[in-house]
Parts: sequence; structure tokens; C-alpha cells
Amino acid sequence: MRGKWAEGIQPRNFNWVVADRLAVCERPGGYGASHRRVRRQEEIIWLRRNEFDIVVSLISAPHNLHNYDELDMPYLHRPWPAFDELGEYLQGVHDDLERLAAERKRVILHKERVGEDVCGFVASYLLLSGKVPTGPQATAITERIFSQRVGPEGRRVVDVALSILSRQGTTS
Repeated sequence: MRGKWAEGIQPRNFNWVVADRLAVCERPGGYGASHRRVRRQEEIIWLRRNEFDIVVSLISAPHNLHNYDELDMPYLHRPWPAFDELGEYLQGVHDDLERLAAERKRVILHKERVGEDVCGFVASYLLLSGKVPTGPQATAITERIFSQRVGPEGRRVVDVALSILSRQGTTS
């Protein structure tokens, strides 16, 4: 490829959570009726050109993961769980993200779209990693990052993270 197409295109709703380390976007190529294979390829090319080391997919189904293989983009698939499994899930994905951070990996995380669940996940990550000390602060920072309100579903995810911290004796 030549010219601007060789650079790819930035994924939709791309935002940094931790500068130059952890970013979030909607599923490369889009989701639902707006999904396009060509766009998915262009966005994966952009991720590679911008030196992301790994994709963490929170999508429930393994659809399109083979595209990461085809374009030589490492990934982890961590399917979003049922609510009653969310505590164990948050802890597991948090552990993955902490390991990748320790390895100085540049990570892009996505679900189908950047909605309440993803915002709640990001706020939970900020709490569990100790980057932010309280639920309200984590929620407010996440709302600023994504320019959207963390609604009831997202706040339930934050509550699960707070219960994890409470069991560990590190909540405030």
C-alpha cells in the first residue's frame, strides 16, 4: 500500500485511558449494520502503525479475531461475562492489564461499542490499579475521558470493583 492508505485509519471512539499505554475504542471495523471488513483492516493497520503491541477484545463472541492473526496483530480475547461472574472477570482482566503494563506493552482494548459497560470497566480498572482512590473519582474521570455519562450499568461494574477492593481491605 502507498500513501495515506498505508497509514490506516484511527478506530472510532478512540481515547487514551493511560497516556501511551492503554487506549479504548469501538470494535475495529465497527459493529452491527455499520461493520465493514475494509474499515476493520484499515483500523488494524492503524493500530500496528501506531505501535500498539496487543489488542484486548472484550466482545463475547470470537467473531473477527482471525483478522488479527491475518494482519499479525497479537490479541487477548476476554469475553464479557454474565453479571454474577463479573467480579472474577474484572480481577482477571485487571491482572492481564497489569502484567502487560509491567511489560511496557501498548494496549488497545475494545468491545463492540464504547458504552456504559466499557466506561464502567475503565472506571473499575482505574480503581483496581490504584490510579484513582474512590468510585466517584473514577466515574468522574471516566466520564471526562469518554465525554459520556456512566449510567446504571456502568455504575454496577464500578460497584463490583469496589466490592473487590473491600474484600482486599483497600477500599476508600
